[in-house]
Amino acid sequence: MTQKFSGRIIDILNKRTYAGSVVVENDRILSVTEDSNDNPQYILPGFVDAHVHIESSMLVPSEFARLAVVHGTVGTVSDPHEIGNVLGVDGVLYMIENGRQVNFKFNFGAPSCVPATVFETAGAEITAGQIDELLHMPEIRYLSEMMNWPGVLFNDPVVHEKIAISKKHGKPIDGHAPGLRGERARDYIAAGMSTDHECFTLPEAIDKLKYGMKIAIREGSAAKNFEALYPILNDYPEMVMLCSDDKHPDNLVEGHINELVRRSIDKGVDMYHALQAACINPVRHYKLDVGMLRPGDPADFILVDDLKTWKVKATYINGEKVAENGKTFIPRVENKIVNQFACEPVHVADFQIKKEAARVHVIEALDGQLITNDLLMDCPEKDGWAVSSTTADILKFSVINRYRPAKPAMAFIKNFGLKRGAIASTVGHDSHNILVVGVDDESMARAVNLLVEARGGVSAVDGEREMLVPLPVAGLMSERDGYEVAEAYSAIDRMSKEMGSTLQSPFMSLSFMALLVIPSLKLSDLGLFDGEKFEFKPLFEA
Repeated sequence: MTQKFSGRIIDILNKRTYAGSVVVENDRILSVTEDSNDNPQYILPGFVDAHVHIESSMLVPSEFARLAVVHGTVGTVSDPHEIGNVLGVDGVLYMIENGRQVNFKFNFGAPSCVPATVFETAGAEITAGQIDELLHMPEIRYLSEMMNWPGVLFNDPVVHEKIAISKKHGKPIDGHAPGLRGERARDYIAAGMSTDHECFTLPEAIDKLKYGMKIAIREGSAAKNFEALYPILNDYPEMVMLCSDDKHPDNLVEGHINELVRRSIDKGVDMYHALQAACINPVRHYKLDVGMLRPGDPADFILVDDLKTWKVKATYINGEKVAENGKTFIPRVENKIVNQFACEPVHVADFQIKKEAARVHVIEALDGQLITNDLLMDCPEKDGWAVSSTTADILKFSVINRYRPAKPAMAFIKNFGLKRGAIASTVGHDSHNILVVGVDDESMARAVNLLVEARGGVSAVDGEREMLVPLPVAGLMSERDGYEVAEAYSAIDRMSKEMGSTLQSPFMSLSFMALLVIPSLKLSDLGLFDGEKFEFKPLFEA
């Protein structure tokens, strides 16, 4: 089948826009020619999310694709690290198998750090030998983010074996080193780390760029680094990509990489530089089978009417129209349910904390960031027990092992702002144990037990009101229609804010409070963890 598309062609590679036509034959671009047509629409390559955990959308890959194509996304560089921590290699294979069912260009990585650390309980391990097997697969394009930067710098033999395996396969290695600067950054990059999506300041990004590392500017549902980093798009146009990392379903309904293109241009970034980051650099870096609007390329492109709003008129993948005017044409497929869940119901008494000293270490959550602060504060108390204080906004926080029965780990957290009840989630990076924050022990127990009964999800309890969004696929994703999941998630997000939370995305922020590889203070199912020293620390201090 031959199709012809006329309009104004945005030639990103040569930085020019001209009237022309694109002829598509079957799934390939046959020709791109200049002519004198007066069609006002713009034709350009499709967008690629350069680093995303599909699982964080709470959607299986096939459903993620249905929502993403509406915004002109034709492919992703996807790290299946989350499901890998729950189900190991079987989880990675599940993502590949599910993604194969739809016309969308998923490009998965081999998770490098499963489990992420030895300081938490995960559901699985992915060994160096298994990484070798995964990297033989054509769907596995790279070694996923190497979060164990101390292991890289201090010559951990297992870490370096994984790096060597990836180099043997000739596949790039993603980095993950928030805040790493100077000689340590140089040595980390020299070991083979080619990208980083964790920069949260401009000096940090520039430091890494000067050593040859490519930077993916992240703007997700919780971590938002665009405002700090967008100047590098003009200064280092060939070294920058755009990514979401973690994007909840309600945000995915609203927009994707197209929104970052729009915001970049609004900030004064050259249009071609913004589009190079969104459409070209990921394809080149990861050697993706994604078209760049050239003869012989896969027919992956989008039509746009307005270069102000960047609302996408139509999206084509392999020559097939997969979305038009806000409507997805990717059909729903049957989604299998896989999981690992062996947690027993909890009791109110499980959340009691005996006061041991006058002061307590408190995790300070920072809105729009994954990093946290370690605050030493006066411990709220009642009858010898440490309790939550809504006045001081110090709330109880617990992480509960979901892979086997165990006593909940307890801590305190600030800035969630709840005035009543509790919220809980089985999305808890990286090991995906159960996380709950609440004002009172009874609400915390009820919120957790909703998740235990459902074998995964996000929950909220406010007095007699309860709400649950089930996530039965690995306790991370729903098998349901993506738009329905987005609506349900929007409702529980609203409920959490009605309970007092002032965070932009309370559940997404909660999911990162057990992410030990991001400083400064986090909580695993095994205890309070110092992310600067990489060791446990006591909750109380005299």
